[in-house]
Amino acid sequence: MEAYRNTIILSCVALYMGFCISVGLWAMRRTKSTRDFFMAGRRLGVWVTALAVFSSTLSGFGFVGGPGLVYRMGMSSMWMVICATIGYCVSFYLLGKRIRLFGELRDSVSLPDVVTARYNSRSCGLLTSVAIILGVIGYLASQIKAMATVLQDILVNSTAMESFPLEASVAISCAVLVFYCVTGGIIASVYTDVIQGFVMIVAGVLVFFAALNAFDGGAAAATTTIMRDDPEAISPWGTLGMLGCLSWYFMFGLGGSGQPHIVTKMMMNRRVQDTKYIFPVTVGGYILAALLWISIGLVMRALVISGAHPALADADQAAPQFLQNYANPLLAGIVFAGLFAAIMSTADGFLNIGAAAFVHDIPKAIRGRSLKRELFWARTITVVIAVVSSLFALYSGDLVAFLGAFGWGTFAAALVPTVAIGFNWKRATPLAVNTAIVSSLAVNFAGKLLNISIPYGIDLGAVSMLISLTLFFGISLMSSPPKLDPDIEAVMDI
Repeated sequence: MEAYRNTIILSCVALYMGFCISVGLWAMRRTKSTRDFFMAGRRLGVWVTALAVFSSTLSGFGFVGGPGLVYRMGMSSMWMVICATIGYCVSFYLLGKRIRLFGELRDSVSLPDVVTARYNSRSCGLLTSVAIILGVIGYLASQIKAMATVLQDILVNSTAMESFPLEASVAISCAVLVFYCVTGGIIASVYTDVIQGFVMIVAGVLVFFAALNAFDGGAAAATTTIMRDDPEAISPWGTLGMLGCLSWYFMFGLGGSGQPHIVTKMMMNRRVQDTKYIFPVTVGGYILAALLWISIGLVMRALVISGAHPALADADQAAPQFLQNYANPLLAGIVFAGLFAAIMSTADGFLNIGAAAFVHDIPKAIRGRSLKRELFWARTITVVIAVVSSLFALYSGDLVAFLGAFGWGTFAAALVPTVAIGFNWKRATPLAVNTAIVSSLAVNFAGKLLNISIPYGIDLGAVSMLISLTLFFGISLMSSPPKLDPDIEAVMDI
């Protein structure tokens, strides 16, 4: 089997991409309206919704960047994994039922739709759309480039070619992604997420045990090796330090309730009462899939320190190097398919909410009505967003990394006050929402553009979210209580 390692890996990835195309063709027959394209007709069951929510969280960052962070910083990035789990608890508690009720109340097809209804303000919906678009382009570009880079490596190792152009890899990756997103919209996305979720769970568990067996003596010996080399790396705060980890705790714990690709999927389940079942399945799936994040990084660091493996030129090579050298070929193929699943589940979610912002939300905010032939334009703009993001991925250099790092902080700082707090607090005002969004965008852009370094490793997004929350609460409390529509107020009283 070892002699056919690269062929097995390529076959697993090809089968997965073929599955995505099949799902797109199947979902195309079920997508007959904008409501189907953006909201899956609000008829998803418990398992479909739960797996769609959790698989949208993990991406190329979780399957490649996560192990790389553990390899480079030790236990610091554990705070991301732990806090993301807490973030699910916060998100479901604050929004699980309420956002579903708001969506059904006004037959909303997007998050900015719901924001507009909650605050009775088109400007709030418009600025929410702008924040979403700014975050989407960077995230999507990063996902496409990650997917293309992995595909390029697989193709080079599996064929007689000495090289394979990155542009061609981007074209292949983007074509498959766009096909099933354009044909089936969010219906194709969420049903693909079911398989993606199961693949990620299986990959996470199997790799965890493979990683433990890869180092002589298992996890105890690996951690002892790391401790002898650098005790700080294996400490609770890792090499980042306490304040940096706590800023991640704040950012990923509370910030998850401001991620539109996650929050939007909470509006799609068939029944409001299903939320109490969706939550544990979501958290359980995420915890199992995240085992890959933790195990590979620690084991690869221990292998390098002990001299059993050459030092990595780049920390992001931790996962690919482990799969190529220490995993069973079939397991490596499953995990690489899981990597593509993680990337594509996140990317298709971004394509969908980005298309909704351009086609539905911005025209409604400016003109008071959406475009004619909205389903046609939704499919068209999906292609345009994917092409633009691909060009960013290929040719914008640092801009892609800038926007990718900017994405989570943009969403969290702009949308946590607007959605997570504002949907539960009647005193929140449109002026406070607009100020919070504008200030968060200004701080994030200025910080990244000017390359401002915050002492003690504190995350810029955490600072931005703290500023936006302070302004949001301060302006709301200094303003007169807003007059809510009776139906909106009734939902907030539940």
